[in-house]
Amino acid sequence: MLKTSEYAKPLVEKYRPVTLDDVVGNEMAVEQLKAIVDEGNMPNLIVVGPPGTGKTSSVMCLARQMLEGYVKEAVLELNASDERGIDVVRDKIKQFATQKVNTPEGTQKIIILDEADSMTESAQQALRMIMTEYSSTTRFALACNDSSKIIEPIQSRCAIIRYTKLSDEEILERLNQVIEKEEIKCDESGLQALLFTADGDMRYALNNLQATSAGFSEVTRDNVFKVCDMPHPDIMKTILDCCNRGEFDEAAENVDIIYQEGYNIMDIISTITKLIQTDEDITDEKRLNYLRESTEFKMRILEGLDSHLQLHSYLATLCSTR
Repeated sequence: MLKTSEYAKPLVEKYRPVTLDDVVGNEMAVEQLKAIVDEGNMPNLIVVGPPGTGKTSSVMCLARQMLEGYVKEAVLELNASDERGIDVVRDKIKQFATQKVNTPEGTQKIIILDEADSMTESAQQALRMIMTEYSSTTRFALACNDSSKIIEPIQSRCAIIRYTKLSDEEILERLNQVIEKEEIKCDESGLQALLFTADGDMRYALNNLQATSAGFSEVTRDNVFKVCDMPHPDIMKTILDCCNRGEFDEAAENVDIIYQEGYNIMDIISTITKLIQTDEDITDEKRLNYLRESTEFKMRILEGLDSHLQLHSYLATLCSTR
């Protein structure tokens, strides 16, 4: 179990990569960044991919290796989802771009904008002008989840590097390192539960590990699901098996228990979807049909149709799809 004095520093910060060699997964993307370091001439970048895959950390590693001892003065990091208006671009970003800062020969200042796809269009238009005007002294790295929300003029000025979800093996390797160094009690079922809840997100996996270790003396399967507040996969697997057999009444009875415990409908369907993706008893054809139906129902829920009846309709569709 983690020592109380160590709670002040989250594991995601304590074990954040320092160099590009420390970054887990996405080898091709990391190799591209290493090539930029070797060449010494960084282009404007758009780093796109799911959350928790190391986008911002990789860019910080790139900046650290290129600017060496000048990182503190020559790097500006902003979260664009909090500071996404045109005033921030005109004030903070332009002010930093105009500053004269010492950097290693042949390098430029770096501005890192996290969650850049949250910026307003007017702010992006203003950013485009700054990127053009100060291209000789400043480079931009825009981290985002959806590059299509970045306006075309900015996309055309940037090299795009794509990140994908991390595999369970990659997350497991880092979790084992952290567990060993922090001397956390964790069994195999606990590790598998952490991987299941993380769904390719390293940050989520480490946060869940720390939260479970802080709340319980040991990281086990049941403890992880208590902390993550997810519908227990064993019950959800029972529901999925009922749907496979076309037993709607039993499936509805089990899902009502979960629903009455207060779980969100989106969480219920998302957990079933994860099980559909990994269940070896489901044929590929049936799996594709199930996933299509799950996606359609998620869209309806996001549109506001999140009633109890909608959940039963989802189960009835899976029963008939079989």
